[in-house]
Amino acid sequence: MTVQMRPRVKYVIGPDGSPLTIADLPPANTRRWVIRRKAEVVAAVRGGLLSLEEACARYTLSVDEFLNWQAAIDKHGLAGLRTTWIQHYREG
Repeated sequence: MTVQMRPRVKYVIGPDGSPLTIADLPPANTRRWVIRRKAEVVAAVRGGLLSLEEACARYTLSVDEFLNWQAAIDKHGLAGLRTTWIQHYREG
């Protein structure tokens, strides 16, 4: 049985509407995760620029942490990625 790989895309549309390439992504050693950087990583994975596994390995994220970012965007938009509001959003 062979594993079918999706073709790699050259760019995706980022959270601000502009093209986002691998070179535009946050550096692999990023430690301060602001809303924009989180949203860029989520857009890259959703668009096929990076796989979930590649993103987690590159940024030392757990799958659960990434999925929480993705769910926060789906439920509350970019404001859901605000760390100061995380308790408020998780309650509702």
